[in-house]
This record gives sequence, C-alpha cells and structure tokens, in this order.
Amino acid sequence: MCGRFTITVTLEELITHYLIDDSKIAVLKPNYNVAPMHNIPAVIATDEAKRLGELRWGLVPVWAKDEKIGNKMINARSETVGEKPAFKRLVKSKRCIIPADGFYEWKKDGSSKQPYRILMSDGGLFSFAGLYDTWEDPEGKKLSTCTIITTTPNSLMEDIHDRMPVILRPEDEADWLGRDNNDVEALLRLLKLYDSSKMRAYKVPTAVGNVRNNSKDLLEESY
Repeated sequence: MCGRFTITVTLEELITHYLIDDSKIAVLKPNYNVAPMHNIPAVIATDEAKRLGELRWGLVPVWAKDEKIGNKMINARSETVGEKPAFKRLVKSKRCIIPADGFYEWKKDGSSKQPYRILMSDGGLFSFAGLYDTWEDPEGKKLSTCTIITTTPNSLMEDIHDRMPVILRPEDEADWLGRDNNDVEALLRLLKLYDSSKMRAYKVPTAVGNVRNNSKDLLEESY
C-alpha cells in the first residue's frame, strides 16, 4: 500500500514542473509526513489547461452514504481498478496526478518494523497515478477526494514491501491526464512498474510512524 509520503517543494517548483496554467493553491507548506485525510496538492486537466488544487486523501465516491468511507479508500489496486465499481468510472474520466518527492514504507525486521523513505535517485519530483471524485453531503456541501493507485513492487521495493504506489513515467503523464483519453485499456497499460534503477531507498527515524510528527528531521538517514 501507500500510506505516507512527502511533498517538500515550493509552490513555484510545482507550477513550473507541471506547466500549470491555473493554481487554486495560494500557499504550499512542506509536508514531511503526508497521511490519509490530509489535503494534498493534485494536478487535473480541464478542457482548457492543467489545474493545481487540493484534494483530500481518502476517496469518497459520489454514491457514498457518508464520508467515513474515505478512511478505507486511500489506495486502489492497479490489478482491479478497471473493474471495481468505486474506481471503474473514475479511470475513464477522473484521473489526477499527485506530486511527491518521496514516500515511506515499513519493512518487517523480526518483531519490529523499520521505516524507509523511497525517492528518485536525484531527489526530484515524481507523479503518483491517482483518481478523484466529488461527493456531496445532504446539506449540499461538496468534498473532493482522491486515492493513490498501487501495484506490485519493483526490484528496489520487493525487499521492503509487497506493494508500491504507481509512479507515472514522465512521458506518460500527459496521456494519464488527457481529458480526451477515455481508452480504459490503454490507460491501464500506463500503470506499470517504475524503473528501479532510477530510484533509491534509505532508512529513516521511527518517529515517522506518528502522524503528529512532521519535521525535516524525518528525512534524515537512520543508521
């Protein structure tokens, strides 16, 4: 699964990296311990441009009876995302990119677990494949939420965990976002393993396990 990640770049870096035309975010603070139910930056495509805004992490489908379901829907499996009712419709029309510069996963070590931070070899930005939806409560208040798609691990991750988030190749990002792209089979083929040779991982402090901890210290390598 993917349950924690980092996004520590500036708003200007995000806008430049994704060639954003329309930003709904005025201020972006670094988040060293992004957790489910946080509002997170996300990129979607409109008919006119690419838009940067915030979505709450934890999908609440439009048909949900209440928003509590979001706690259980932080991830969607790439193997079944084209079949399950909560996701099938979204693959066709409500895809997003969730920017990150690292994610955390825990490796079992006897009776304990050691957290790792996984990132690009150059420490740069990358793109999780995501889906989003907008739910409306009985009073008419709208809530836009998202989920991160996961897949089997690549050779770097398989020693740490049996799942990893889908990271889109830069050349596939436009196809994933494209409003005129509704070929579900072609879209599902984009959900492939990211090249492990372009990634690295290192141990981080166990303090990352507490969602209340959110400081740059969490990024330090632990020995």
